[in-house]
Amino acid sequence: MTITRRDVLLGATAAAALLPLAARAQTSEVVIGATYPLSGAGAQVGVDAQRAFETAIDIINNDQDFVLPLAKGVGLPGLGGAKIRMVYADHQGDPQKGRAEAERLITQEKVCAVLGSYQSAVAVTVSQICERYQVPFLSADNSSPSLHRRGLKYYFRASPHDEMFSAAMFDFLDSMKKKGVKADTLALFHEDTIFGTDSANAQTKLATERGYKIVADIKYRANSPSLSAEVQQLKAANADVLLPSSYTTDGILLVKTMAELGYKPNAILAQAAGFSEKALYDAVGDKLEGAITRGSFSLDLAAKRPMVGKINDLFKAKSGKDLNDNTSRQFMAMIVIADAINRAKSTDGEKIRDAMAATDIPGEQTIMPWKRVKFDDMGQNNDADPVLLQYIGGKFVTIFPAQAAVAEAVWPMK
Repeated sequence: MTITRRDVLLGATAAAALLPLAARAQTSEVVIGATYPLSGAGAQVGVDAQRAFETAIDIINNDQDFVLPLAKGVGLPGLGGAKIRMVYADHQGDPQKGRAEAERLITQEKVCAVLGSYQSAVAVTVSQICERYQVPFLSADNSSPSLHRRGLKYYFRASPHDEMFSAAMFDFLDSMKKKGVKADTLALFHEDTIFGTDSANAQTKLATERGYKIVADIKYRANSPSLSAEVQQLKAANADVLLPSSYTTDGILLVKTMAELGYKPNAILAQAAGFSEKALYDAVGDKLEGAITRGSFSLDLAAKRPMVGKINDLFKAKSGKDLNDNTSRQFMAMIVIADAINRAKSTDGEKIRDAMAATDIPGEQTIMPWKRVKFDDMGQNNDADPVLLQYIGGKFVTIFPAQAAVAEAVWPMK
């Protein structure tokens, strides 16, 4: 039999096509990418995210006695015990850097999934790149409602979005009004990115539906050097409740400017972001006694579910701080994506995507106060129940809803 050059080329092509499958079957590690701000104003958020992911990976890669997916046993059994390795990319809070870094993670680092990204504006571009390459993107901590409504097949979010968070905030305000608290007028304060805009839109819609009056709706430029004019407007409006949607540096500047100008609202009800970050309270916590923020996570849950406290201890050993709204969501994102990869028994993007779509994790197998993790046809988990937390005596306590609360709300703020 004569072997032609064409036969050799065809044989080589067939062998090359089989190599990725063989490599996957025998893989000793699964590479996942994460893109976060690791430099610039939001760098601490990115560093904390790394610690959250590392905590989850330690639990997955090693045998641990927790009621979590993949905690017991070593690695991913669906891939022969393969262990997870993370590759991080710094988007610096810039959507275009996020786009480039996501493409690098996929094409050069060969990641099989991407997690991110803190800023919702960056999630827009990162998820578009992931969609193009058919690589799942799990929004670990982005809360803009519009993110899951763009018809993307590879986009998923296990945590609540701002319409869900805002509904919980207004449920709380309704409950306080029934107790005789004056909370009729609202002041919205939000940055000019997709996070701030979507948050304000959700709050405006709910205020209209539930009979609240918005007496100030102030949009400011993110990372503004001064907020004096904006705070003067807030002071003049004198709303019963201030609802800020700001990241950490802007939140610190807001609170400092309020103190300088003598503006003291009866209540602050924040859309988390910077108001869930330790850095903000380290800087201006003495001025925020009684401030309230929405959240995904309640450390108080440890009283009912001891696993939560033990995992918090593991995270604290790495980071020097407790889990918060952001780091808890990041931790769970790693658990959720690893569970899907394990069930897919593959690092193929489409197979992981299908496994993600089939996810159904009971709330008791998470560290969150959620009913479960199950995605709708747009990739959103609608069973992620928010909580409201109040900053009292240097720590957060859960005040709403009633089934999760450990304390009554203090109103007005001190």
